[in-house]
Amino acid sequence: MAIKNFLWLVLVIVAIFAVFWIAKSGPFGDKEAENNFAGAGGAFIFEEKAFDFGEVSMAKGKVSHSFKIKNSGAGSLMINKIYTSCMCTEAALLKNGVKFGPYGMPGHGFVPKIKQFLDSGEGAEIEVIFDPAAHGPAGVGPIERIVYLETPAGTETLQIRALVKP
Repeated sequence: MAIKNFLWLVLVIVAIFAVFWIAKSGPFGDKEAENNFAGAGGAFIFEEKAFDFGEVSMAKGKVSHSFKIKNSGAGSLMINKIYTSCMCTEAALLKNGVKFGPYGMPGHGFVPKIKQFLDSGEGAEIEVIFDPAAHGPAGVGPIERIVYLETPAGTETLQIRALVKP
């Protein structure tokens, strides 16, 4: 019985340390490093900030579009998080052949901090995937969805539109 109690105590201590570790890198931790990059001179350039899929069919499945982004500033630019405005939409960062994500809507799964940097002159893509069947038959008609790119300096948005048909 004493060994069982000891194991529970060790488990509780490990859990407490895990919570502190996660909180340290969460919204209240590591602010000094984030703020250093906020004023480091990085700036987004977007080839486009909105895309219209036109008519999309629920029956044909998901559609995707990649937005090209580039850091036009003199310093590094950090992307803290990527998330979407609806559970029917996901977004991923494609950088140097590596895919980070996909990330969805807060409240419909965990949206982690990704803390990916774009150096001066470096480009990447934000791949946006829209599932026209996600809302079922009630989801027909025009839609507008937003993808949020959160940085220490603020939040940038990308938008998709479509006319969903059965």
